[in-house]
Amino acid sequence: MEEPLEMPPGEESKPCSLSEELATDPSLQVEISDAVSERDKVKFTVQTKSSLPHFTHSALSVVRQHEDFVWLHDTFSENDEYAGIIIPPAPPRPDFEASREKLQRLGEGNSTLTREEFAKMKQELEGEYLAIFKKTVAMHEVFLQRLAAHPVLRRDHNFYVFLEYDQDLSVRGKNRKELLGGFFRNIVKSADEALITGVSGLKEVDEFFEHERPFLLEYHARVRDTCLKADRVMRSHKSLAEDYIPISMALGSLGTQEVRQLQTSFLKLAELFERLRKLEGRVASDEDLKLSDLLKYYMRDSQAAKDLLYRRLRALADYENANKALDRARMRNKEVKPAEAHQQLCCQRFEQLSASAKQELTDFKSRRISAFRKNLIELAELELKHAKASSLLLRNTLIVLKGDA
Repeated sequence: MEEPLEMPPGEESKPCSLSEELATDPSLQVEISDAVSERDKVKFTVQTKSSLPHFTHSALSVVRQHEDFVWLHDTFSENDEYAGIIIPPAPPRPDFEASREKLQRLGEGNSTLTREEFAKMKQELEGEYLAIFKKTVAMHEVFLQRLAAHPVLRRDHNFYVFLEYDQDLSVRGKNRKELLGGFFRNIVKSADEALITGVSGLKEVDEFFEHERPFLLEYHARVRDTCLKADRVMRSHKSLAEDYIPISMALGSLGTQEVRQLQTSFLKLAELFERLRKLEGRVASDEDLKLSDLLKYYMRDSQAAKDLLYRRLRALADYENANKALDRARMRNKEVKPAEAHQQLCCQRFEQLSASAKQELTDFKSRRISAFRKNLIELAELELKHAKASSLLLRNTLIVLKGDA
């Protein structure tokens, strides 16, 4: 796995079909047509087709790295003009170390495995590596398509630069100081939110948000817990599939050594466990793609929605403080006009944030319901298909074994 890995041509790279839920606009279409994985980075080929006047060409193709996507996400998150918008979550960092380490350990333990066991284990690990690679590409593509589908974010200048500038953006990864600064900002934000809602006793003025905030807090916590449980179930299926390999190998070996009366039975059982291994591997893969990935994405997306609610809550607190400052200025009859101007500015910002946030949260609700319904139906159909195939395989094997008895 040291050599670069390229995405196979014609391969679909949408693990959760998330991009299919987005409203596509023919005036701006973005996709990742190719990707190359090297040891320390992944290079994505981003292709854009657009009829918008901002672009110099109708078809564009640029090469970007993960750090470029993080930079683009940060420019949106730090722009106060987008405070009333749910910023699409940044794609997760490509992580192939676990698969590489497994392959390395497999190579080191080659002497304890038969040639057939080694070949099958290597095939399993290479398939796992390719699946992670394709999911990585898909998550980066979904991020761009979310931006391209949004009526406001798609007009951002930095987004145009990302899609059109054909040179390296020269974006470096965050150093430890910057990562630590982001960590402390999150702590300060959490403390500020607790102070606003707890100590200051600020009351919500809109019934919609009064219901939405506690719902989102509980929703995010439950999605996070369900994500952990789904991962454990998926890993159990994957571990079971790997355990079938030595059993199949042992039965196949016995089938070549035992007396003729038992050879057929042992070989048939070896074939059974090999086919069960493939079925169990498909179950693990389907649960990973249709459930775990979906939960991970909406865990990050619900966090982005929570961040939006915090920004609105902060604006409400600023508005309330401006009202109090205006009352004090009128009582003292000093600096009334600046206080009125500040109060009007805070009021305008709060009302704009509320209107935008209400629309964003409504869209978020319909988007997640549609995505969960689609993926859960598809997962249920696949689970039934694999269960029927497993039952049929066991039944046919028993019939063959009884006939040989």
